[in-house]
Amino acid sequence: MTDRKAQLAANLAQVEERIASSCAAAGRKREEVTLIVVTKTYPASDVRILHELGVRHVAENRDQDAAPKATACADLSLTWHFVGQLQTNKVRSVTSYADIVQSVDRTKLVTALSAAAVRGERELGCLIQVALDAESGERGERGGVAPDGVEELAAAIGAAPGLRLDGLMTVAPLAGEYAGRQRAAFDRLMEISSRLRAGHPAANMVSAGMSGDLEDAVAAGATHVRVGTAVLGVRPRLG
Repeated sequence: MTDRKAQLAANLAQVEERIASSCAAAGRKREEVTLIVVTKTYPASDVRILHELGVRHVAENRDQDAAPKATACADLSLTWHFVGQLQTNKVRSVTSYADIVQSVDRTKLVTALSAAAVRGERELGCLIQVALDAESGERGERGGVAPDGVEELAAAIGAAPGLRLDGLMTVAPLAGEYAGRQRAAFDRLMEISSRLRAGHPAANMVSAGMSGDLEDAVAAGATHVRVGTAVLGVRPRLG
């Protein structure tokens, strides 16, 4: 085993233990939570090692990093998640490799994703990114739609050819009433998810929690956690 593979295996084991312990504490089954490894700034060789170690969900937040990496790993059985703020001029590229876009936060983006998915003859999963720091009608500091805009976006995705409404995503906010209160933020996301599922029963995916707060996300009921640093290490600076 190479040094890098041994390092990633050890890190994955630690993250797995955290998720398993959190599930046990919350009275949940371990299989209710899917680990997504965020591989941004790390090379395709790390993605290959992660696949060898059993990882099947990976995430990227920049198309310029993700597109060549996805191409280099096209022979692997992986689900690719796009989790970054997405500009419409990147949509055609992103829909060529992403299976799920977790950062849908405006109707203009829904329209662009739908057109690209239809053109590529693909069905694209969509998560609505909820900004818990946004006022009504505004977007959050880190992207996302205010909670009162979720239903309108859900209807748009549900009616859009080539798109599938899978659920919700959030990033713990740095400002506003939920700043520093990750568990409260994730509990609020679960409330919004419950309302969404009343009209869209299949939209049951809830993506929340990262390296520093995955326990809070699992306790609240998240179905997917997005972990980068705890698996891959501190990211190198971007040049």
